[in-house]
Amino acid sequence: MITIQIQTGALKRLSLFLLTLALIVGGVFFTTRYVVQRQDFEIVDDLGGNIFPSAILSTATTDAQIILPVDSVYLGNPKSNIAIRITAPTQNSRIRITVDETPFYRTSVSEFILPEKYKTYAIYPDLLWNYKALLDNEQAIPINFTVRVEMNGIELGQQTRTFSVRGINECLLGYIDRNNKYQTTYIFFAAYVNEDHPLIDEVLREALNTRIVNRFLGYQSSKKDYVDKQVYALWNVLQKRHFRYSSVSNSSLSSNVIFSQRVRAFGDALHSSQINCVDGSVLFASLLRAINIDPVLVRIPGHMFVGYYTDNSHKDIHFLETTMIGDVNLDDYFPEEKLDSTMVGKSQNEMSLLTFEKSREYAEKKYQSHEQGFKTDVKKYMFLEISRGVRKMIQPIGR
Repeated sequence: MITIQIQTGALKRLSLFLLTLALIVGGVFFTTRYVVQRQDFEIVDDLGGNIFPSAILSTATTDAQIILPVDSVYLGNPKSNIAIRITAPTQNSRIRITVDETPFYRTSVSEFILPEKYKTYAIYPDLLWNYKALLDNEQAIPINFTVRVEMNGIELGQQTRTFSVRGINECLLGYIDRNNKYQTTYIFFAAYVNEDHPLIDEVLREALNTRIVNRFLGYQSSKKDYVDKQVYALWNVLQKRHFRYSSVSNSSLSSNVIFSQRVRAFGDALHSSQINCVDGSVLFASLLRAINIDPVLVRIPGHMFVGYYTDNSHKDIHFLETTMIGDVNLDDYFPEEKLDSTMVGKSQNEMSLLTFEKSREYAEKKYQSHEQGFKTDVKKYMFLEISRGVRKMIQPIGR
């Protein structure tokens, strides 16, 4: 009888021990799975849910980081500007991010290791952009950015956020970052200066046919004012192409975080023969770059004009008000070859040269009246030299 009671008591204690052990192990397993499975993540960006094709295309082949990462601790390539923010549950956590396909990028899978436990990371997954689709996008289109995340082999689910893919002609001027500080991105204007456009040769051929200059030598000629003559030859041919002022600069983007402006690309402006102050400046800068004259885009409050260095050492600069290209219609005047001594009035080339000189005078006065502003307010003013240094960061968008 005593033996049976002892055995029964031992069995009860063993059963209680096993039950307790099972509860502990199960609790640890349940808690671990719950914590990992319930690990939160979010889709973040720094441009208010906007994607700018011009920014993506112009930096695709460069190492430039124009738009700053949303977090100081990040992994991946922040040029995509879309990140997943998540906290690492363990040291050296492994994360796998799958981005679903849209018309603007293909499906991609990215894997990263998060070194530090409990540290929050912004992780930029690889986006396999469809560059042709970005280049052809002419107006804002919404897309659903959908990601699926796996942490340490456990699925965390998926999230979707709607982004707006802006038109190719929208240039990002700047944005308010998360610290409420304005970040200027005026350098993206350089994306619309396209000295490699295939139509440039056609324009240069027409300019040479005017016989204002026999060759485009850039800074190689020792003749005084030869740079100005080359610039005037370009001005003259654009007037003969009947370029007119057309104020189309507003963007459909409405935001207190993002600031942008619509800019006609070189090919668009050339085909339509329409320019505003920005379009004319980037178009003229494209032609100047093509003949090895260094241009400058000058922006003052509410306006832009173009400058050009008259010497290779950049000691002297002249400015042009490109909107004045359309101030006269050269068809109202006789061309030189039909002009004789009995005719009264100015010829086409005389009127063209007159407007060119007036344009220089006007732009020079504009620059002088705002010269101090370039030293004080980076938000309202810009003096952007389209140089080799800029080209290392921003490439033409190819349109």
